[in-house]
Amino acid sequence: MTGATKFKTLLVMSLSALALAGCGGGADNVASPGEGAFPPGSGGNGGGNNGGNNPPPGQAAADCPTGLANVGTVANGTLRACQLPSKIVGNLVLTNRAGTIYAISGRVDVGDDRGADPANPLPGSQQGILTIEPGVRLFGSGGLDYINVQRGNQIFAEGTATNPIIFTSRSNIDGNSGADLIGQWGGIVIAGRAPIASCPAGTTPPNINCVATFEGGISLYGGNSPTDNSGRLRYIQVRYPGVEVQPNRELNGITMLGVGSGTTVEYVQVHNSSDDGIEFFGGTVNAKHVVITGADDDSIDTDEGWRGGIQYLIARQRANGGDRVFEMSSVGVQTALNAQPKIANFTAIGSGRVGAGDIFVLNTGTGGRFINGLAVSANAATACLDVDTASTVAAAPRWDAVNFSCAIAFRNDTDIDGAATAALFNAGTNNNSAYTSSLNGFINGPNETARPAVDPKAIYSFFDTTNYVGAVRDASDTWWQGWTCGLAAGSSC
Repeated sequence: MTGATKFKTLLVMSLSALALAGCGGGADNVASPGEGAFPPGSGGNGGGNNGGNNPPPGQAAADCPTGLANVGTVANGTLRACQLPSKIVGNLVLTNRAGTIYAISGRVDVGDDRGADPANPLPGSQQGILTIEPGVRLFGSGGLDYINVQRGNQIFAEGTATNPIIFTSRSNIDGNSGADLIGQWGGIVIAGRAPIASCPAGTTPPNINCVATFEGGISLYGGNSPTDNSGRLRYIQVRYPGVEVQPNRELNGITMLGVGSGTTVEYVQVHNSSDDGIEFFGGTVNAKHVVITGADDDSIDTDEGWRGGIQYLIARQRANGGDRVFEMSSVGVQTALNAQPKIANFTAIGSGRVGAGDIFVLNTGTGGRFINGLAVSANAATACLDVDTASTVAAAPRWDAVNFSCAIAFRNDTDIDGAATAALFNAGTNNNSAYTSSLNGFINGPNETARPAVDPKAIYSFFDTTNYVGAVRDASDTWWQGWTCGLAAGSSC
């Protein structure tokens, strides 16, 4: 989705679900489980095992954890579907329980919006934490089934390399998959209090009064707390998410709204989103070890002055779908809070679809740093880089140790022409706009190994020091194995 032109409005239908009682007091600084307020299994919503319900493999559990609605069975009767409430307050713990899967029905709010100021939460607002154990599976049945983590609340979805958490669709749970199955449920929305670029007239960001509304009231987001903490996402798959409710009105796989750098995002895959894989609306959140496969629009989309970073990114689009890999906009008051994305050790593989967009599209005041990267496309009509708008040239994005293997290196259009785009790219070090890809899928081959690298950590402290380009150094680099789907030959989602 082109964030510079889409400020979304969506009429949201919230299906009724079992309401749970919760606690609304306590300090506004939500603590990690075990670190203070709302420890797992206490207060708020329950999520226990109900005394040893342990069916044999392939048989549905007889009931649901206390407080969750039993809505029958799925997957040919082999899994008990236990429905989340429409609003979570206190700490709801979803345990990895034999014969059980968790259903997302309608909009599931985690807490109330607590406001932009952590020191002064909105009167009457209640906090919520959603904690999800390794191996848990959750599903939505339609486009308006999604998880919505509001400002001042948290999600702790922490799987492991061998036991990831899977968010997926009812159709997938019932056995459907495929290269072009997309948009089966709504995805995950997380709102935070970090700075964004949209501000009231006369206000310059960053400012606590710079607040925006996502999708016609789904969430308010923004503030002036750069280190805001919305929880942790680790070792998760988000399969077949995103939905276009009306033209230009979509939910993404994961939507980050003013999310702060205190939030942990690592080992995260979004597969076959019908819109963007991950879209960042402002904020300062960082991420490592990210996989975006099969997005039907952009793999990574940025708006509202995002100033975080991603290191180790595999972004591979579908043969029959997808648009750009990076669509980066700033929006708002560019001179005060222009976008400054930082992307290091990335492998970006474009779509084969007729009419697909270019690998990089930067506009409306986007600066940033792009380091140790590979951009590859076999599509004869695809360019590796398109820079639009004079404000983007002024923001001076920079590429270092980035390598292009596309039929067209630089898009020559009527806004910023190919020569000016090439000049920006060539201002960096160790770049090559005409290398020949020898990738084995997404794993570096000899031509990638031969390319010089730079130290990303010297550019952005969040990054690790690396001495190679691309996301996956060689066949012995296996950070992506075990917790992802659909990457290796023979693996499906």
